[in-house]
Amino acid sequence: MIYVGIDIAKLDHYASAIDSDGVVLIEPFKFRNDADGFHTLSSKLDSLPAGDKVIIGLESTAHYGNNLVRYLVCRSYDVCILNPIQTATLRKNNIRKTKTDKVDTFIICKALAMQQSYRFVSFDDLDLMDLKSLGRFRQKAIKQRTRLKIQLKASLDQTFPELQYFFKSGLHQKGVYALLKEAPTAKDVASMHLTHLAHLLDVASHGHFKKDQAKELRVLARNSVGYPDSAIAIQIVHAVEQIELLDSQIAHVEAEMTDIMKVRDSVIMTIPGIGYINGGMILGEIGDIHRFSSPKQLLAFAGLDPTVYQSGQFQAKKTKMSKRGSKVLRYALVNAAHNVVKNNATFAAYYDAKMAQGRTHYNALGHCAGKLVRVIFKMLTDNVDFSLD
Repeated sequence: MIYVGIDIAKLDHYASAIDSDGVVLIEPFKFRNDADGFHTLSSKLDSLPAGDKVIIGLESTAHYGNNLVRYLVCRSYDVCILNPIQTATLRKNNIRKTKTDKVDTFIICKALAMQQSYRFVSFDDLDLMDLKSLGRFRQKAIKQRTRLKIQLKASLDQTFPELQYFFKSGLHQKGVYALLKEAPTAKDVASMHLTHLAHLLDVASHGHFKKDQAKELRVLARNSVGYPDSAIAIQIVHAVEQIELLDSQIAHVEAEMTDIMKVRDSVIMTIPGIGYINGGMILGEIGDIHRFSSPKQLLAFAGLDPTVYQSGQFQAKKTKMSKRGSKVLRYALVNAAHNVVKNNATFAAYYDAKMAQGRTHYNALGHCAGKLVRVIFKMLTDNVDFSLD
């Protein structure tokens, strides 16, 4: 058996190789995080003794190693992602307390040699990496969009405060956005020609807003207490444009996640109330389910496990969830639990039971999310469809 350890960094990686007896086969060498560097690594790997199984290990280090992992997997190498905790323990046992990129490659090799079993990265794992990346990007985009919507409303409170009460469906719709990009203040709306205003609203809302509403809107604008501040008007236009851009990006990301989930055809989609987006976020954050030996570990990873408070003879009976795991997974699970409660009698009864105990809505949902974690763990571990019979 030959063990190859790779220490990952942003620009340059280091690699070395040892055999089962600890003999160094490849001294630590540096290679760039680019095509030429990857080719250099391949050449070194090709020089290893033929017939011996080669296992490549690297630590989980954010996104810097993703391209290399894809490169190696696509060339049929056996790649193993190590938890940094494993290598940190070996590093502490080093008498000289030395930490360099070259030394780290040998530590990774030794960590590989000490493992009893291996879980190699597969093409399936690459799909999960894509889902994780897309899901996290979507969450960031949604947060950005929420901040912009709050900012937009605050700006309109100064230029046209009556506008938010005029449209029954609220400010955030295509017709309103089209209006604000052209007329961000009450004065701008009041000065618009009625025919143009009516046409703009009619086209942008696909016929939802008629000429009578355009008339009412112009009268409202003429009587508005809003001040036509040009600086705020610019901010309104830019906020609307950014919101529309984020809407487009989120829709694109969700379409990509949907395509991946359709191809995967995961058993998680048999859970009533879980759609492609929520299912994709959950699978992407969990990754390989075999990383977790029990539902309890998965629960802790999601940060849904209860905190423990004990002092002397006192042991708290009720504590809050730890919230120390993956925020994205926790969000997706709670959101999924909310939908499952609406679509499954067993989960609905469980939710009602918690509410009957005096729990709050979100506390009861947290318990439902914990129950959902145990169901998902069983389904993914055994690859079985949803069933509570």
